[in-house]
Amino acid sequence: MNVHVWAENMPLPQARDQMAHIYPHGIEGAIKEFLIQDTGLKVTVSTSQDKEYGLPDSLFQNTDVLVYWSHKHWRDVPDDRVDAIQKAVLAGMGLIILHSAHASKIFSRLLGTTTQTLRWRENDEPQRVWNVNPSHPISAGIGEYFDIPMDETYGEYFCIPQPDEQVFLTVSGKGDVLRSGDCFFRGRGRIFYFSSGHETYPVYYQKEVQTVIRNAVLWAKGTKDNSWPTWAREAKI
Repeated sequence: MNVHVWAENMPLPQARDQMAHIYPHGIEGAIKEFLIQDTGLKVTVSTSQDKEYGLPDSLFQNTDVLVYWSHKHWRDVPDDRVDAIQKAVLAGMGLIILHSAHASKIFSRLLGTTTQTLRWRENDEPQRVWNVNPSHPISAGIGEYFDIPMDETYGEYFCIPQPDEQVFLTVSGKGDVLRSGDCFFRGRGRIFYFSSGHETYPVYYQKEVQTVIRNAVLWAKGTKDNSWPTWAREAKI
């Protein structure tokens, strides 16, 4: 199973040193590190600084699941790269959207809404992630809830359609609520959004967060099939 982790890797100046200290190999490197502990997962990484924004057409020929993390520069992703991701998802590639990538072009396009609209603040607040679908494969190994000591706070209203499957609901220390673990099906592709994981907090080292992402990758592989009809694979979007 081939997994690719893409990250924007363009922190704001005020966050650059802190992010480098917490994630010396980048967020993409931290995610790769815990994913490759699973036998059978082949994990590669790229960032927006790489050729073709780190998302060349050749990538999608062999990628079963794309893990996608971005922050402030989501508008800079070229539209033709968004087209390529969309086409791959519709043909069966899984897509994991993490944290601020809720605002990404690809998430908005696949869901048909702006997706940028939600309440947010960065205030070192604790977050409680409630497991509202304990029988779902993505929540395997997760108890009734888990706590994240500090993370950026997101809250409703979150401009997404009602998820096809809701897995997690997060409540902040001050009571903000967010649909934070959401599954969608588009074409043959499976999409999972997970809100936890700001670049200035060590969230991706937390065991429960790693379990969620690992489970999501395995779930999202879905039904990718390169033999899907030519008209579907080659359609212009």
